[in-house]
Amino acid sequence: MTALTIIALKDLFAIAMLSGIYGLLSASLFVVLDAVDVAFTEAAVGAGISTILMLTTLAITGRYELSRPSIRTRIGLLLVLVIGVLLIYGTLGMPYFGMPENPANGHVAAYYLENTEQQIGIPNYVTAVLASYRGFDTFGELVVVFTAGVAVLALLPHSRDGFVVDDMQPMKHHLILRITSKLLLPFILLFALYVQFHGDFGPGGGFQAGVIFAAAIILYSMLYGLENAMQVISFPVIRFCAALGVLLYGSVGIVSMLKGGNFLDYSVLLETPVAGQHLGILLIEFGVGLTVAAVMVCVFFTFTGSVVSPAKSARVVAARDGEKTQGAP
Repeated sequence: MTALTIIALKDLFAIAMLSGIYGLLSASLFVVLDAVDVAFTEAAVGAGISTILMLTTLAITGRYELSRPSIRTRIGLLLVLVIGVLLIYGTLGMPYFGMPENPANGHVAAYYLENTEQQIGIPNYVTAVLASYRGFDTFGELVVVFTAGVAVLALLPHSRDGFVVDDMQPMKHHLILRITSKLLLPFILLFALYVQFHGDFGPGGGFQAGVIFAAAIILYSMLYGLENAMQVISFPVIRFCAALGVLLYGSVGIVSMLKGGNFLDYSVLLETPVAGQHLGILLIEFGVGLTVAAVMVCVFFTFTGSVVSPAKSARVVAARDGEKTQGAP
């Protein structure tokens, strides 16, 4: 029903709100299904950051959809329908969901449940699967997140040092929100650190911690202004952290190869395989959290900086570049 309602609506603001509500309900469903790790991410991304980014986009594009669809819109709709039909046709050859004889239920899941404690040595099987058994997949997902951040930086205008934010007014008149959030922000950041470093033993990990940390920075930016937020953490530092996390993840795999193991085989990092697994998972999870948080904040800063005053931002950026060129030897 939510998807059909979103398709029928022309008010993009209402669509963004419905998408956020749908994300929050999905997170609640994941909690009921005991998928707390997924619920963390869905609540922070699906109900939080994604909604904020969509609302920020509306400030650039406008609130209402065009009443008359163009030829590009019709071509896009036709393309989506064709791809949807092909995807549905492809699922016809797959085994039925939930059947006991499915490959996932036959040997893959059983292998993880039987060998995780002995080979990995951590009680959280989800972290063991994502960070160790399927470390290649997680590395690919992290590269995708990093690539998305690079794409946003390539498409939207910005300077090397940040944005022009003189026109953006913080929420000075919302005293209750400012005071309450100021009290909650340290606990949000502390919870992000807990989720980051306790992901081996409970629900959490780098993806969830990075999103929670980014949500705290974005909340601070919305209440106190983008300029104040960029004084806390500058834009060059954010870009550096986004690349550093991916580099750290890949470096762990290279070190594993140099020590005689396979790529992302953490067992050779220390004296015992279990200790090596603990160290490797800790390092790559930290890299994941670093990149995810930095990319989320980078995307929000870029969108918000573009919304504030694109023309003015372009003029000031050109002036800055001219000053740097004149001052260069």
